Amino acid sequence: MRVPAGDVTLIKKPLKVASSAVDPQVRDRVSEMLSTIERDGMDAVRRYSRELDDWDPESFEVSADEARARADLDPKLRESIDFAIEQVAGFAARQLATLTDFEAETLPGVVLGQRQIPLAHVGAYAPAGRVPMLASPFMTVKVPKVAGVDRVIACTPPRAGRGVHAPTLYSLTASGADAVYCIGGVQAVAAMAFGLLDGAGPVDKLVGPGNAFVAEAKRQLYGQVGIDMIAGPSEVAVIADDSADPELVAADLLGQAEHGPTSPAALVTTSRAMAEAVVAEIDRQLDDLEKVGGAEVPGAAWRDYGFVLLAADHEDAVRLSDLLAAEHLEVHTDRDDWYLKNLRNYGSLFVGQRATVAFSDKVIGTNHVLPTAGAGRYTGGLSVASFLKTVTWQRIDTDEGVRTVAPHVVTISQADLMPAHEATAAKRLERLARD
Repeated sequence: MRVPAGDVTLIKKPLKVASSAVDPQVRDRVSEMLSTIERDGMDAVRRYSRELDDWDPESFEVSADEARARADLDPKLRESIDFAIEQVAGFAARQLATLTDFEAETLPGVVLGQRQIPLAHVGAYAPAGRVPMLASPFMTVKVPKVAGVDRVIACTPPRAGRGVHAPTLYSLTASGADAVYCIGGVQAVAAMAFGLLDGAGPVDKLVGPGNAFVAEAKRQLYGQVGIDMIAGPSEVAVIADDSADPELVAADLLGQAEHGPTSPAALVTTSRAMAEAVVAEIDRQLDDLEKVGGAEVPGAAWRDYGFVLLAADHEDAVRLSDLLAAEHLEVHTDRDDWYLKNLRNYGSLFVGQRATVAFSDKVIGTNHVLPTAGAGRYTGGLSVASFLKTVTWQRIDTDEGVRTVAPHVVTISQADLMPAHEATAAKRLERLARD
């Protein structure tokens, strides 16, 4: 998410320019690792796991006994995870109900149809590094299971060489993962893509967030397998007018900036007074976060990549926001419904000051795997539809249908200089003439 080019009024400028370019060292290292793993298989996976994660177990697969032993979590945490999974599954089921098979007679004797076919095999990556992201499995394991995917396997990295992170493991198993492997990084996504883990062959699709190396591995593997998207640093934008609460706006900007020191956060406001109040409030809240050791990451992100745009009016705020195409977009105004109808470029929209990104990130039910770096201009986020193939079929039941369609195919094929195509239609017409 970058500052829009052109004549814009900046109340706060970012010190750095966000970039989606791939570090050549990351690209080359990932390419080398993928080639090695493709050639040497699990031996290479084990070498990289030992080298990068200090992890070399007898088996990478987490056994049912270990999963049960590590499921002994704080009951309050288990209750919250179970509640969140229920919400995500419920929303995915509602999405699924809108994706229907159909058939229709579009011309006399010509029947066309559509089917929704679930993928067979999905691989989910669940990070467990600086922040574990316990909600990731809700989005990348539970949703494909709701879609009807036959088999969903998951990889999650070891923490400090001590094995799988217990809350992440519970989140994965409670979300319905058919198998869980304690492997991290490039070696994990490569093992899933190359079919090295469970005897079921390569996965059809890789999903889930990760660091720059995981993202680059997915980029290089795309085409060999499907992927959800290439995710950059998490982003947030807030549209606010003079009716907004500066404290909540500031909190929500810092909440997403907490994802990482390169996470952009932007305020688009129609009020200079609101802009100044939010900037001052962010400084105050960073002081509060400093007292609990939580200011370093969001403070760096706001300092380096945060910015505030002053819009001339509500229409201009929509224009600026659509140029940003933020991953997460909040609206805190006195005309929230108007914005809901008029905004078009975002990953997910949060309408009104009661809604905040963290609700969706963790619990509320909508998917938190969303487009970044302006991709909201042309795509939405992960959903139950991401795990279905919409395929079409056709049938011609009558000679009348052939007589209606074939002459047009002959004419267009002749114009295309494709005589073999022409013949497929002409021969059917010839047979009808003989009958």
